[in-house]
Amino acid sequence: MKRNTRTLATVLLAASLFTSLPTRADEAESYGETFGRKLTTGLANIATSSLEIPKSIILINNQSNVIYGFIGGTFKGLLNMGGRIGVGVLDLVSAPIPTQPIVHPLYVWDNFNAETTYGKAFRPSD
Repeated sequence: MKRNTRTLATVLLAASLFTSLPTRADEAESYGETFGRKLTTGLANIATSSLEIPKSIILINNQSNVIYGFIGGTFKGLLNMGGRIGVGVLDLVSAPIPTQPIVHPLYVWDNFNAETTYGKAFRPSD
């Protein structure tokens, strides 16, 4: 049991190190960078997809009342959780194909106050 926990902690630490690397806004991503981004975002989105539930509860609660926020936020969070898992699996499987990200924000923690949206799949990279 300790070995599994240690392995999971190592994978999550490696994923967080890759996602915290500075990005270059003025230069296009190379093929290797796109491949690495898709692998890390895929793993991170699968591992942290459950954070969509409290995020949705908080967002809907701030827009309406507590009861609707809890019930509606839970259902919306479950849907977004499934969407984030699906996008994560899709990113892992299609990592060799350079495409734009499908889910926005890229990670659930990037902008916790923003609604999770999904764009067009398989848009080629610029």
